[in-house]
Amino acid sequence: MKAILIDDEPLARILVREYLQNHPDIEVIAECNDGFEGVKAVNQLHPDLLFLDIQMPKINGFEMLELVEQPPAVIFTTAFDEYAIKAFEAHAVDYLLKPFSQDRFDKAVDKFRQQAGQQKEATEKLLQDSPKLPSQSERIVVKNGGKIKIIPVPSILYLEAADDYVRIVTPEGSFLKNKTMGFYEKHLPPDSFVRIHRSYIINVQEITRIDPYEKESHLAILKSTERLPVSKSGYQKLKTILGL
Repeated sequence: MKAILIDDEPLARILVREYLQNHPDIEVIAECNDGFEGVKAVNQLHPDLLFLDIQMPKINGFEMLELVEQPPAVIFTTAFDEYAIKAFEAHAVDYLLKPFSQDRFDKAVDKFRQQAGQQKEATEKLLQDSPKLPSQSERIVVKNGGKIKIIPVPSILYLEAADDYVRIVTPEGSFLKNKTMGFYEKHLPPDSFVRIHRSYIINVQEITRIDPYEKESHLAILKSTERLPVSKSGYQKLKTILGL
């Protein structure tokens, strides 16, 4: 089985390599210092397993996994807090809390062997409801061609449902993210972003006016002159946020 180590601490990667000597059926095919390198390595090499740190420079482990085309099974290596650990346990995703022993490492690898098929699905569910680091409330990380782009949340004009993706619209253009509208409705700052329609979430700072439309619906007119539909329930949310 093929594994990739992704951790910005060289000593942490050395320790995992040493512990893997007890598991000759697992071959380390790459080591990465950060999430940027990790995305490239995973998409090119298609490993069976990742040993993945969470708190890394540039992008964290959760953000990295969101950019991977087909996330493999993951064993997180982390010094993360209790809230995040509860999330791992709730989704049956294994983790190694630094510093960890050979015995704890062996148990995590044994769990991977027993549940390899289920762990990929568990990882995907975790990403939909993952514990958020402070930086993740301030930005969204997307792939743009072969490059990784970090979008500051305040620069977003609106989000639009696009089949299995969400289209994130900014002054620089639009970018697709493999998430749901429900995910962003839950995780974007509620005082700035409002779901005005089943297909749209809007940055209220971008609204110039709200015009009546047919029946009980309205149109939100943005500074960019774009016009977005506002449902009856969306209008009530806007009135509350804007104090109308």
